[in-house]
Amino acid sequence: MKVLLVEDEESIAITLGDDLREAGHEVTALADGTLALRTLRDQAFDCVITDVRLPGVDGIEVLKAAKTARPDTEVLVMTAYATVEAAVEAMRCGADDYIQKPFLNEAVVERLRRIGEYRTLLDDNRKLREDLQGSRGLPGIIGDSRAMQDVFKVVRTVAGNDASVLITGESGTGKERIAQALHKLSPRSVKPFVALSCGALPDTLLETELFGHEKGAFTDAGRQRKGRFELANGGTMFLDDIDDMPLQVQVKLLRVIQEREFERVGGEETIQVDMRIVSATKVSLLELVKQGKFREDLYYRLNVVPINLPPLREREGDVPLLVQHFRRLLGGGRNFSIKTDVLEAMSKYTWPGNVRELENHVAQAIAMAGSSRVLRKEHLLPVDKTRRAALNPSTDLMPLREVLVDAERRHIEKVLKSVGGHRTKAAGVLGISRKVLWEKLKDYGID
Repeated sequence: MKVLLVEDEESIAITLGDDLREAGHEVTALADGTLALRTLRDQAFDCVITDVRLPGVDGIEVLKAAKTARPDTEVLVMTAYATVEAAVEAMRCGADDYIQKPFLNEAVVERLRRIGEYRTLLDDNRKLREDLQGSRGLPGIIGDSRAMQDVFKVVRTVAGNDASVLITGESGTGKERIAQALHKLSPRSVKPFVALSCGALPDTLLETELFGHEKGAFTDAGRQRKGRFELANGGTMFLDDIDDMPLQVQVKLLRVIQEREFERVGGEETIQVDMRIVSATKVSLLELVKQGKFREDLYYRLNVVPINLPPLREREGDVPLLVQHFRRLLGGGRNFSIKTDVLEAMSKYTWPGNVRELENHVAQAIAMAGSSRVLRKEHLLPVDKTRRAALNPSTDLMPLREVLVDAERRHIEKVLKSVGGHRTKAAGVLGISRKVLWEKLKDYGID
């Protein structure tokens, strides 16, 4: 927080000011009440800590000026002349707390920590209301950049109808979050939102996951099981990695979209279903259509409303907002502050893993901060040499473990690119099972 400390006793002003700065606050220290009044007219402060007896005007006048300039400013009044009358007068004039000298600096730092947490809670609630009202973002999505505002506009426009939506974007850009926002803003929000990654399952299991199966339909099918389409009835079905869907399943999906009906695997009963289809891909489906790997008729059925999510490197100004959001989300109730140079370093980096990589990095920094409530440059822990150089140019060497991890991740990305993102083929080239590949993609944040 931005703190104004008004204290004419030099030893207190220096030691308390240093401890508050160490806790992450920006402190302006003054020794004169009259100067404090002028400062309050020119600057806004989150918290004012003032002695009652000061040169010039007294602390009660400073208190009144602080509350007049900004009513939500927290004011702590301290004095060695502890009388009931002084405490009552300070509280009557709007003081938020009363501190009797002598005191431990740690107690004041702790009091400001609680104030900070309270203000963060109020700020989070305000931002949540703004999100829900659609004033700046969407439910669960943060972004003030022009690129994201364009996306939000499309989402709000089409959320109320049942047109199929195809979301495209790089790994980690938040495609599922957009799908969830479409669902939450739609009349179907009271019904289920069901998600399935087409690349997370072997081809043989994908069909039964989508359509369900009857008892005895295959070995180990000991009971009837509803599929994802049936579970999504009335709501929204989100198909992630739609580019990984096998051609034989694409045919059946086309029928579901056109006829709104299907049969479970091994069954004869036709099941009617009413749901909205939202799909997502990180590759060009149109290119797959040209290659004969994706049905053209299905492509146009899915791509009624296209939404392209920009990568984080094209969302100017959004990185600091996201860092602060993840700080609150991942802080475990602790009120972390973030040094300016940390935000600057994060803003300069291109984040190839996009929002997912940024969230992971903030979580790492919080873990490395330990008991400290200030996130500093030394808490940044890059997982590869490129990010290490961008975030902390002074460090150019990596532990062997990080080198091996980085090499494996890059090789997997290279193989995936060479086979057009087809996971089954990539697994074959790498000599591992599809399941192992999926687990590695998840670990490395590769979508």
